[in-house]
Amino acid sequence: MPVTSLDNRTALLVIDLQKGSAARPTAPHPLPEVIARTATLAEAFRAQDLPVILTRFTFNADGSDATPGRTDLGNRGPQALPEGWDDIIDPLAGHPEDLVITKRNWGSFYGTDLDLHLRRRSITHLVITGIATSLGVESTARSAHEHGYNLTIPTDAVTDLNPEAHTHATTRIFPLIAETGTTEEVLALLKER
Repeated sequence: MPVTSLDNRTALLVIDLQKGSAARPTAPHPLPEVIARTATLAEAFRAQDLPVILTRFTFNADGSDATPGRTDLGNRGPQALPEGWDDIIDPLAGHPEDLVITKRNWGSFYGTDLDLHLRRRSITHLVITGIATSLGVESTARSAHEHGYNLTIPTDAVTDLNPEAHTHATTRIFPLIAETGTTEEVLALLKER
């Protein structure tokens, strides 16, 4: 379905486009394409004086603040990660007007002050991009919907580590909680403002 409108108080919410994510293979969209589309959206949002919010996922190297709980994959325990793995990627970093939210979970709301920042700015609508479609993006979108935000997800500006998971999220989950469309549709609506 095409994107029909953007609220007057819309923000771009970018999920986990950080250096550690940029090193992983993605599908169905190559990550460089998602990064380029997101950077174009960020420029357009800034030009309209609309907020750009970047999330970064991180945890202590010793795993002390990792999400607890048993999974089928077992306890992944402490991981040796390269220096700067959780830094925002260069095409999006370095804009002091952007808000950066640090999170320790897939979703961007739980355990952060994201909702507070959005409400203080009177934001009613989020355009969500990033990685991974079925993890951070979907978790954040579900929570945003539950918090009462209107949502738009340009499905060519999100990607996953698993193409089937991406397809499930974009065809089964997102249509229930958001409008889906393309980066170009969002850019066209921004130009109409």
